Amino acid sequence: MATATTPVGQDQPTKADRPPVVFDLSQPPVIEGFSPLPRAREENFKDKFIRKTKENPFVPIGCLGTAGALIYGLGAFRQGKTRQSQLLMRARIFAQGFTVVAIIVGVAATALKPKQ
Repeated sequence: MATATTPVGQDQPTKADRPPVVFDLSQPPVIEGFSPLPRAREENFKDKFIRKTKENPFVPIGCLGTAGALIYGLGAFRQGKTRQSQLLMRARIFAQGFTVVAIIVGVAATALKPKQ
């Protein structure tokens, strides 16, 4: 059995035949048919919190209501006021439900809002 061998350099491209690939890590990659949007300025936590609160003000209200009911309910439980503690825990559950509904409505409103 004879095996066919090809001389090096005739059928196989060498490293010298390929153009060098240059990567510039300071620039985004160039993708044909895609143009990235320019980045907006970076937001810090305070700016983002204010913007999100203006977009959906019911979520922070629900969070504050949940935290308030929890804190007062735990205080009543600690003092031995079981009836008041039970009522405040029920209020906490109501506030949590309100918060979840506010989040869902906010997400739906954002999804249905036309693109600018």
